[in-house]
Amino acid sequence: MNTYQKDVVSKADKTAHKNIFVLGFDEEHSEYIHQVADPEQFEFHPLLQSNELIHLKKYDLEDILDRARSVLQEHERIDGIICHWDFPAASIAAILCAEFKLPSPSLEAITKCSHKYWSRLEQEKAAPENTPDFAAIDPFDEEAVDRPGIDFPFWLKPIKAYGSALGFRIDNTGELKQALDIVKQKIRRLGDPINDLLSRIDLPREIEKINGNWLIAEQLVGGREFAPEGYMLDGQFHTHGAFDMIRGENDKSFARYEYPSLVPVDVQERACRIAEKVLRQVGFDNGCFNMEFFWDEDTDQLWIIEINPRISQSHSYQFKMVDGMSNHEIAVHVALGVAPHFEPGAGRYRHAAKCLLRRYDTEDAIVTRVPDKEDLDRLKKRQPDTLVKITVEQDQKLSTMLDEDAYSYVLAEIFVAGKTRDEMLENYREAVEMLPFDFTTATSAG
Repeated sequence: MNTYQKDVVSKADKTAHKNIFVLGFDEEHSEYIHQVADPEQFEFHPLLQSNELIHLKKYDLEDILDRARSVLQEHERIDGIICHWDFPAASIAAILCAEFKLPSPSLEAITKCSHKYWSRLEQEKAAPENTPDFAAIDPFDEEAVDRPGIDFPFWLKPIKAYGSALGFRIDNTGELKQALDIVKQKIRRLGDPINDLLSRIDLPREIEKINGNWLIAEQLVGGREFAPEGYMLDGQFHTHGAFDMIRGENDKSFARYEYPSLVPVDVQERACRIAEKVLRQVGFDNGCFNMEFFWDEDTDQLWIIEINPRISQSHSYQFKMVDGMSNHEIAVHVALGVAPHFEPGAGRYRHAAKCLLRRYDTEDAIVTRVPDKEDLDRLKKRQPDTLVKITVEQDQKLSTMLDEDAYSYVLAEIFVAGKTRDEMLENYREAVEMLPFDFTTATSAG
């Protein structure tokens, strides 16, 4: 399936360090960034911390841009900007790269990927047979409940959100009304800054009114879910891996992202050809992407789910464990306008996954216990290459968590690897047993 660039063709002076700016820097991913091949060639600089950029309660995009510009202007030479986060990082990166004349997809191309309705229109042009039915819905339109523009059942999502936040499966009018009531209370937090981004683009007529506070209803499709990751560079399409996206016990929330994908190679190759057609349709070049698909095994049908115009930070550990280098290797070189060298299968393990430990009881609760340092150290001794990120705090009310889906709460992200898939999954089961969480109901806690 994959096309690999085996030779690094440098377009810059190899004798000088390349100044690479990491938009949304954090210590968690610093290790992956600094483990690129020939690290002495690069000088990595934080370009805002991740907590200054993502999962904010309020977004002021011009302020974010001004602070980023101030950092960049302190340096004589800027060679590239990389990001691995979703909104607003990918869009901010495109704006900054245009201003500083760096290789990058345009803001319009990024938005054609990430604005779910606009993206569906473009997908329909490039791959109509792989594009589910869809319709735009204004949640503030009082008549939207009675005329959603698509048959039940369907998925309802904001035209842009974090993960599955404010996403609902809708089976009838009652569920639609309930979902719209929730959406109207919460959507402006991301919708308004998305409108700021849209104001910077010359929008086609069919997109002008579908602003950041709108929703998209999409035909309910299913199958095995997987995602090729790759890049476009100087008009050439490449992929470097594909992931299986496994749902949890509620069949709605993601449980883990496994690498490598076990979807048949010929199906992956078909998906990559579709991805290339769509990316060319939107004018995407000189950037990284991952694109999600459903494969219906019974009908052999491929359905496009969505396009993410960036590498995924959720894939970095898996690439490192299986291939010996993270996907930042790709991002850094593409940001320089240089073909990456990526050697598959050079890691210590054959399989790796990011697992999401979830509480599927959606009743509100207060966290009364989280794993402590002793718990984490004990797991580290048992599984040295397993990583754990606890996403809740003791005494936290679960309902205060930002950007959760409607059907569960993420308690921890657990990264595991194995020589076999069974070993990988057993490592995850053991890790869960060694990480204690306790809760009390929010009402009983007063």
